[in-house]
Amino acid sequence: MDTRDRARRRRVAPVAALLAGALSASLVAGCARHGRDDDHRAPHHTRTPTAPTAPTGAGPPLAVKIDNAPAARPQTGLETADVVYAEQVEGGLSRLMAVYATRLPRTVGPVRSARESDLELLRQFRRPVLAFSGAQHALLPLIDRAPLRAEPPDEAPGAYHRDTGRAAPHNLYLRPAALLRTAPGTAALTTGFRYGPAPSGGTPAPSRTVRYPAARFTFTWSAARGSWRVTMDGTPAGTAPATVVVQHVRVRTSRYHDALGNHTPYTATVGSGRAEVLRDGRAFEAHWSRPTAAAGTAFTAPDGSRLDFAAGQVWVVFVPAG
Repeated sequence: MDTRDRARRRRVAPVAALLAGALSASLVAGCARHGRDDDHRAPHHTRTPTAPTAPTGAGPPLAVKIDNAPAARPQTGLETADVVYAEQVEGGLSRLMAVYATRLPRTVGPVRSARESDLELLRQFRRPVLAFSGAQHALLPLIDRAPLRAEPPDEAPGAYHRDTGRAAPHNLYLRPAALLRTAPGTAALTTGFRYGPAPSGGTPAPSRTVRYPAARFTFTWSAARGSWRVTMDGTPAGTAPATVVVQHVRVRTSRYHDALGNHTPYTATVGSGRAEVLRDGRAFEAHWSRPTAAAGTAFTAPDGSRLDFAAGQVWVVFVPAG
C-alpha cells in the first residue's frame, strides 16, 4: 500500500465510524416506540422480529380484547364475531375477547388491555392476531414469546383511532382491515366446537343469568329470532348468539395486578369440568375437556356423546367452578 492509499484510508475511517454511530442511534430510537396500557399505565415495547413462517392452510383469526365497563357500552362490532369469550377481571368486573374468522367488521371496540389468561386461551388458534390496548409491564415478555402476532397501538398505530365522543380509556377503536386483508374463513376457528342438530333432552331455559361480583350477563331466548338476546348489567349488547356456553373453570389469583393493586384473576381454560350449553331455548348439561393449550375444547353430553352447537355465533362465559 502506497503513501496515498494510507492517507485516503485515514480520512475515510472517521467518516465511516460517524455513519455507523448515527445508524446505531437511529435503530435504538426506532426501537424505543412506546404505547400505554389504559389499565396499568405500562408501556408495550417493540417485539423482537421473527423469521416468517410458511403458511399452513387457513390464515390467522383476529382476537380483540373489548371493554365491558358501563362507560364502554354499547360496544361496536360484537355482532360480527364468531366467538365471544367473557372472563372476570380485577374488582369483579368483566372483559370480553371477540374472535373473528368469517367476517371482519369495519370497526371494533372499545379496545382494552390483555391478561395472562388470554395467552393460554389463544393457544388453540394458529398464530392468531391479538389486538389490545397494552398490558402490565411484567406481562409484556410473555406476550412477546407467545405464538401469536401482537398488534397493540404502538405496533400498528394506523389501525387504531380514538372516538372523540367518548371519554378515555373507553374510546379506543380498531379497524380490523388494517391488520388482516381478508377474513381467513371457518378453517381458522380451531376451537374444537362441533355444530349440528340439537340433541334430545335438555330442560326449557327461557333465560339464564351469570353473575360475577361486579358484573351480570343475562341471555334470553327469542324463538322468533332463533337466538339469545344478550344484556350486560341490564344493557342490551346488540348481538344474538345461537349458542351460549357457561363453562365452569378453575380461577386463581395471578401474580399480576392493576394500577390500584387489585390482583388479576387467572382463568384456566386447560383441563376439564362441568358446563351448561344453551341452544334452541333449552339448557343441556355437559362436560368440557381441553387436554392441552394447543387443543380446542370438546363438549360432551352426560352419556359421553358429542354435544353439538347451533350454527351461528357462540358466547362462552367462564365462571369459577364451585
